[in-house]
Amino acid sequence: MQAVDLSLLENRKALSEYESKQILARYGIPVTSEVLVRQEKDLGPAIRKVGYPMVLKGCSPDISHKTEKDLVRVDIRTEDEAMQAFKSIFAQIAGPDAGVLVQEMVKGKRELMAGMTRDPQFGPCVMFGLGGIFTEALKDVCFRMAPLNLHDALEMMKDIKGHEILGPLRAMPPVNKDELAQILMAIGRIGVENEHIKEIDINPLIICEGHPVAVDALVVLV
Repeated sequence: MQAVDLSLLENRKALSEYESKQILARYGIPVTSEVLVRQEKDLGPAIRKVGYPMVLKGCSPDISHKTEKDLVRVDIRTEDEAMQAFKSIFAQIAGPDAGVLVQEMVKGKRELMAGMTRDPQFGPCVMFGLGGIFTEALKDVCFRMAPLNLHDALEMMKDIKGHEILGPLRAMPPVNKDELAQILMAIGRIGVENEHIKEIDINPLIICEGHPVAVDALVVLV
């Protein structure tokens, strides 16, 4: 896996959001449509590729907690708004790997989280639970040792206290549990097949018209 190998050579401990999602996509995990822009002249083509409405984010292996650092602009609908957002974010980031992520805006009222942690005793373990801004407050998560089969993944969905959020809710369609199960199994495969990956954090995993999409992700290396 090229992104991981490159980071190890550079003595990095984490991948950027863009790099992290590239790994997820290779394993068939749905991710947002996005373009990494490092120069102002490349913003126009990125806008045309992604389309409105969009989100702009600061992107670098050294950046975490982007929202708290005021490195996220949402619901951008014009090129002027995009240019202003790009200049504001780019002025706050530094480093040869830094850029601005031009990303489609995925809309959904339900936010989940999924990931992997490498336990010293049990090895890679897949995590699943409620995500978004209430992650820390609710702590509604469950774990399974990787690799996962379909039964394991479906059982994880039942194990969280807020499992009813996965069903039809307030005129919203039920979550496609088969797609969600494939995501959880893929995360397990990443952990099993890549011993240099210590953690994976996908938060939020937004449910858009019943379909889960990885909107933000972080891969931490051993």
